[in-house]
Amino acid sequence: MIVGIEGSVVKKEVTSVCIKTASGLSYKVFVSLFSISKINKNETISLHVSQIIREDQHSLYGFIDENEQKVFDTLIKLNGIGPSTALAICSTLSPDDFAGALLSQNISAFQKVPGIGPKSAKRILVELSDFSLQLLNDEHSNSSMQEASMALESLGFKKEMIRKVLSTLQGNDTQSIIKEALKKLS
Repeated sequence: MIVGIEGSVVKKEVTSVCIKTASGLSYKVFVSLFSISKINKNETISLHVSQIIREDQHSLYGFIDENEQKVFDTLIKLNGIGPSTALAICSTLSPDDFAGALLSQNISAFQKVPGIGPKSAKRILVELSDFSLQLLNDEHSNSSMQEASMALESLGFKKEMIRKVLSTLQGNDTQSIIKEALKKLS
């Protein structure tokens, strides 16, 4: 399985690039609009890659940002979301916007994506309700948010309310996050 690719950009299109590796092989890699905007022709790049193998096609999907790849890989696991739709979501919503839309249960953010209607948007929100906390960049903050979420849940608060409140907080350690959240939840 291919998990990364490095080489020079030979051809740049709207949603794909052709990368020639040092060994002389050229690969077509599909990329999101966020990634394509950071790529210049004739430059050497390194991409995180998700490989999709189907009966009739082998495709590579490349990402500059590792969080964007996490979003893509999670989305393609959902029933009814294929690589094209997952790439469209990655092209419309940055990883931070994606996490924010999940935390705030923002259906309209997902409906802005071509091919996503109200039913699909609701299904994505339901199936990925716990995913957003994994996207936070700071590992310390991430574990603190998860610990705070579990503590608030054990106090009897509903997950939806906890998610909404935690998305507005900026605390660094678990204790300060819980204190702020309790003030807002009261």
